Amino acid sequence: MSYFVHYDRGVFLYSKVQVPGDLQMTEIGKQNKLRVVKEVEFGFYLDGGGFGEILLPRRYVPKECKVDDIVKVFVYRDSEDRIIATTEIPYAMVGDFALLKVVSVNRIGAFLDWGLTKDLLLPCGEQNTVMEEGQSYIVRVYVDKRTNRIAASSRLDKFLDKQPPHFQVGWEVDLFICNRTDIGYKAVINGSYWGVLHNRDVYQPLGKGEKMKGFIKKIREDYKIDLSLHKPGYEKVNDITKLIITTLKKRGGFLSVTDKSPPEEIYQLFGVSKKTYKKAIGAIYKKRLIMIENKGITLIE
Repeated sequence: MSYFVHYDRGVFLYSKVQVPGDLQMTEIGKQNKLRVVKEVEFGFYLDGGGFGEILLPRRYVPKECKVDDIVKVFVYRDSEDRIIATTEIPYAMVGDFALLKVVSVNRIGAFLDWGLTKDLLLPCGEQNTVMEEGQSYIVRVYVDKRTNRIAASSRLDKFLDKQPPHFQVGWEVDLFICNRTDIGYKAVINGSYWGVLHNRDVYQPLGKGEKMKGFIKKIREDYKIDLSLHKPGYEKVNDITKLIITTLKKRGGFLSVTDKSPPEEIYQLFGVSKKTYKKAIGAIYKKRLIMIENKGITLIE
């Protein structure tokens, strides 16, 4: 059961409404499952709860859509500041970090391409550097509390948690790669904390704006977080030896990758560091399962 507030003849009235289990309170800047309440010439109106009826323009209406159907839509404000729905999915929603391209700049701010007809505003006051048309920047999408409009900000720190992290070593987390520094890659963890993937733990090129899974490697005394692309313990020699043997069998018993190969080549093939690979090769060799030659390793039948 949900309650909606509406204003009638100078009085605020509270209405009790039964909401189906697969529906939700309407949120601006997010995808919502809304019920179709009526059809008009230029589209369908959806039940937006406290926002009233929300228009889904005809060009976005799914085929064979009818009254009482439930449709999944993104809700935002159009160029005339009206709340509107679309079945299109933006590159980023409220609460997301994203790498977005600047399509124009004026005295108000920079306008970003986020996949919808109306570009996303990044106000001048939310820019941490001068924005240039045609360049892409890491931003966070949010709803401005003063205007209730969706906007973007490149001042990322203000959206990240300042409290001690609640993570534990070994936890799997979602990473959003932001930028590279002298020591490695800065990444946002679960949309809430900064973390660092140190150069020594990265054996593949990472792109700005890339999303991936990672693991908590270490939480320092100052609460700074070190990250890893592999779960601690995953790179155990026994696990990798099995993978090497399997790969050898799939490739006819020969691999041109030795313990002298570049770290990047080893990582691309097995997803482990060169140090771990060398330990695994040594373990397999001691069991007399392979021959190590200058050009590679050969499986002994």
